[in-house]
Amino acid sequence: MDPVHPLEQLHGKSDHDGVDVTSWVSVCPRGLWRVQQKWTHKGSQQTVSNRGDDASRSSSYCPRLDSLCRVRVRLKTDMDEAESSASEKGDEELSDQPEQSVADVTGTVAAAFPRCQDSVLQVPLGDWTTLRLGEGQCDITEACVEGMRAGDKCEILLSPVGNGPDVLITQPAEENLPLCATVELQAFTPGRESWEMSPAEKWEWVKSHKERGGVRFRSGDVWGAADSYSRALKLLITLHGHVREAEEQRDTDNIDETQHLPSANEFKTIKAELHSNLSLCQLKLNQPERAKASAAKATQLEPAGAKAWYRLGQACQMLNELEEARQALRELLKLQPESPAALKALKDIASREKETNAQLGLRLSKMFS
Repeated sequence: MDPVHPLEQLHGKSDHDGVDVTSWVSVCPRGLWRVQQKWTHKGSQQTVSNRGDDASRSSSYCPRLDSLCRVRVRLKTDMDEAESSASEKGDEELSDQPEQSVADVTGTVAAAFPRCQDSVLQVPLGDWTTLRLGEGQCDITEACVEGMRAGDKCEILLSPVGNGPDVLITQPAEENLPLCATVELQAFTPGRESWEMSPAEKWEWVKSHKERGGVRFRSGDVWGAADSYSRALKLLITLHGHVREAEEQRDTDNIDETQHLPSANEFKTIKAELHSNLSLCQLKLNQPERAKASAAKATQLEPAGAKAWYRLGQACQMLNELEEARQALRELLKLQPESPAALKALKDIASREKETNAQLGLRLSKMFS
């Protein structure tokens, strides 16, 4: 389960025309959005592979982690126009750029463009773009592409999930709600499932997700940062056994296979930092229960982590669990006796308790007067 948001997959649904519709929830820079996907064109399988085996050309083959995907996303502001455009131009447009760009995918690199705070679809609209699957540039587009084959085209309908305290919805740059867009997959290079990757490759992905999360957080993309930290944690968890084995090999001076993996202490520190950073994102997103759980994991892994203790105290304060908040802040003061933030928070807790006791005393006096 994703530590940031619930992912819903509803298969087997059909719209009024009997077309299969898949629904899920994706994370965007400004919150959670429900995505409804239906197919408008099924293409022939065209993958780019350096291998000669039949697996890479299998009709069931789809992009996977680390696949370079040539995609085009186009916004449709009018549903009727979208349907007529798909039926009249879909086949024609998919065949406009056949073999040449398919062959070119292997030599391209993933496009680099910043995530935009006022956009739901984090890709240039209307242009063919190369994305690396797994980087989380656009959660919506990646989720669509994961189930597509080369030449496929689908239509997506996007709407914000609720207006509760966890989600702040403002009018997106794409304007009209709900948003309707088409996603096309022209070609892709073979990727792998995470379990097919070597431990060293997973570790590189962990570090890149962590770094990307920091960049996103500093730019104000808190949802994107939380998504990056969550992706890093999911891969890091699978490395626990490999790191332990690597430590044993280091003890025997057999370092050839372990030099690209972290030490046990580094592994624990990175995991604690990821949980702590995720906790900060969840505090910013007004998710105190999740923030408390993440911060608690960070303090268990790294008891000397001052930031994690402070974030645990903040989360407990938001949940009105004042005694737990006080305990967390006292742990912080053991590490940083002069911490202004901890001292101020403890004063705030004492003030809130004093106010609560006064209100309770007033109610009791009225009951027995």
